[in-house]
Amino acid sequence: MRLKAFSIILLFTSVAFSASAQFTLSGKVLDGELSKPLPDAEVFIKETSELQRTSSNGEFSFKNLSKGKYTLIIFASGYNTLEQYFDIKENIITQFELQPFSNELSEVVISQKREEVFSLSRLNPVEGTSIYAGKKSEIILLDQAVANMAANNARQIYAQVVGLNIYENNDAGLQLNVGGRGLDPNRTANFNTRQNGYDISADVLGYPESYYTPPAEALSEIQVIRGAASLQYGTQFGGLINFKLNKPDPTKKIELTSRQTVGSFNLFTSFNSLSGTIGKFSYYTYFNYKQGDGFRPNSEFDSKNFFTQLNYNFSDRTRLSLEGTYLSYLSKQPGGLTDTQFKVALDVSIRNRNWFEVDWKLAALKFEHKLSSASNFSLNLFGLNAERNALGFRGDPQRPERNPITEIDDPSAFTRDLIKGQFDNWGVEAKYLTRYQIARRKSVFLIGSKYYKSENTSVQGAGTNATDPNFTLQNDQYPSYPNQSNFEFPNKNIALFAENIIFVNDNLSITPGVRFEHIKTASEGKYTVVRYNNAGNEIFRQDTTDNRSFERSFALLGLGVSNNFNDNIEFYANISQNYRSVTFSDIRVVNPTFIIDPNIRDERGFTSDFGFRGKWQQYLSFDVGGFLLNYNDRIGTILVEDGPNKGDRVRKNIGDALIYGTEVFLDWNLASSLDMNTQKFSLNPFVNLAITSSSYRKSEENNVKGKVVEFIPLANLKTGLKYGYKNLLASVQYTYLSQQYTDAENTKIPAPGDSREGIIGEIPSYGIMDISLSYRYKFIRLEAGINNLLDEEYFTRRATGYPGPGIIPSATRSFYTTLQVKL
Repeated sequence: MRLKAFSIILLFTSVAFSASAQFTLSGKVLDGELSKPLPDAEVFIKETSELQRTSSNGEFSFKNLSKGKYTLIIFASGYNTLEQYFDIKENIITQFELQPFSNELSEVVISQKREEVFSLSRLNPVEGTSIYAGKKSEIILLDQAVANMAANNARQIYAQVVGLNIYENNDAGLQLNVGGRGLDPNRTANFNTRQNGYDISADVLGYPESYYTPPAEALSEIQVIRGAASLQYGTQFGGLINFKLNKPDPTKKIELTSRQTVGSFNLFTSFNSLSGTIGKFSYYTYFNYKQGDGFRPNSEFDSKNFFTQLNYNFSDRTRLSLEGTYLSYLSKQPGGLTDTQFKVALDVSIRNRNWFEVDWKLAALKFEHKLSSASNFSLNLFGLNAERNALGFRGDPQRPERNPITEIDDPSAFTRDLIKGQFDNWGVEAKYLTRYQIARRKSVFLIGSKYYKSENTSVQGAGTNATDPNFTLQNDQYPSYPNQSNFEFPNKNIALFAENIIFVNDNLSITPGVRFEHIKTASEGKYTVVRYNNAGNEIFRQDTTDNRSFERSFALLGLGVSNNFNDNIEFYANISQNYRSVTFSDIRVVNPTFIIDPNIRDERGFTSDFGFRGKWQQYLSFDVGGFLLNYNDRIGTILVEDGPNKGDRVRKNIGDALIYGTEVFLDWNLASSLDMNTQKFSLNPFVNLAITSSSYRKSEENNVKGKVVEFIPLANLKTGLKYGYKNLLASVQYTYLSQQYTDAENTKIPAPGDSREGIIGEIPSYGIMDISLSYRYKFIRLEAGINNLLDEEYFTRRATGYPGPGIIPSATRSFYTTLQVKL
């Protein structure tokens, strides 16, 4: 009897153990020709969405796999993709050999390789020490883009990211100006911008403007994560834009890529990179030079950009990377136009003394360690030493009631206004991610912290009255100059954050998250108040000390949901709180076109996304959904209707806004639908459409409540066709944005002669067509294209300061051609 009972217990124990048994799938990935380990290959389990990269020895290991069938996919740049099925009933150790692409393999086939395996529209739920489950995310793969890469044409490069609003500076992409969902595009200030995972903007909280943008030719991909990125990456309403630079070639000791581009308006760019791997050491470095004249007079620019990355793999588990970036550029600024001037001729300039200079130095040290097959740790130390100088005539500061655009710039009468900004900051960010089980179901936990400190300065005063780019202050020579200030902005930020993916069942997961922020921003300095009589003579002058300190602590909460209906279709939804600190340009910069409310305060709100994304068979890739953005205490500029500042435009908190809309992205594999030979042909029409509505639902201002939020076109459409035949690739794209306002009062275009003409008013609707071609023969590639094919006359921006003020016209029809050699 005891023996029988023991047997029954043993049987149930065996069944229970079998049901809960966990197995390991591990192996090594080799170069099929050289039989050498292949590091940094992506190894992906389709059913669990787990992604690993092979170690320096080409090894990987997935642990805690339940009994069942799995699809293992291995991808490495330059190699044929490998896909293999496993029925896991025990631990498996195996080896794979990837075959390098043949030189005869067509561009059509190469561009399809990764798309066959990985979703191009979004990030995986877990990558490295980051969680993206349930978040609205998009990826741009630069090696598949057919676009004007040399000029960083954002309209083309970001064509498959839904709802972006882009300012065009016509400076070969030296600065990226991207917004969306009602966020001001100016220098991408409403996104947290990063390079290889670390911050690159001037000051993440105090002045989050990006004066440096990596060249598209150096990038492997651009990751865009919307407002739910606030929990892991920072509080911004826009979310995250992360530029991932090319990786070292794992199979060569040295690889050279050289790209030379010429184009309209005397554009010339030269991009040259070296990369390779020697044992445990690998490197990637490039130098990028750009120069051009612009399509308007007084628009010339000259830029030099250097980057180097050095990596050392101490072991299969431990890796150290050191990066350095240097950018220096000087550009002349043609100034803005009034609406009347724009209608007469948009390719003119009435300013020949305005200049802009940037000197940007970035450094980063990243340590990555794999604690176990389930746990990863990363530590990122980064720093910035940078300077930007803005010099030019923006109107007579003694007669601010005049229109600063039409006012004659007389060097003998007017000194130029000079603003000098110095940015010194550093930070450290640590992240720990581990996989564990709850009730036999996998969970993923992430915890991290960030410390950030900055010591920035801003000095404004008199420049010279000459025409050259002389960025030295002349306050001693011109003591009566009114726009004088000298401020220091010491900022400090401490953040703790955590997220956890909880799998309810095999298909459904929820991801709660929290971020705790402690922010201290301060301004220490003085400014000069000057008043004049009607004749323009000084009658009052006073130096005023203005020291402020803002210290606050708060928590942001968020929740994401993901449900995979099958291997190809996912429903996602999330809601996350957002926060935007008042910047020091909000606090103290003298501008002839507006004044600043001394009681200006931080902005708060939340973002929610939901939708369906994935693929329908091999024919259609899609991401269809909606969003809601609740934006409280939104900062904007309005006209003062009464009081001592009547008639002035003031920058202040103007009200609470609600922004909502539908976003649709569709990419149709027409070649497969038509049963074309996909080894030779590719044919992909795509549609990228955002329909966005908005209104100010609450405001203390007389003429704001119920108005449409600025920087929001009702319709934002990018559509086109990507075509390929063997080694020839082509892209035709049409971009359309409907009319949008530039101020909260929805001001129409002022009458000719009004002092505000050019500065405020509508941005009319516009449509632009671009066409690009690419052809490869062995190690040589030739690219060419036409931007603004239909020669549309349009503008995307009304500037209130630099590089205007006024309408900044966008470029007319232009051509480019690029020769690439890769050895």
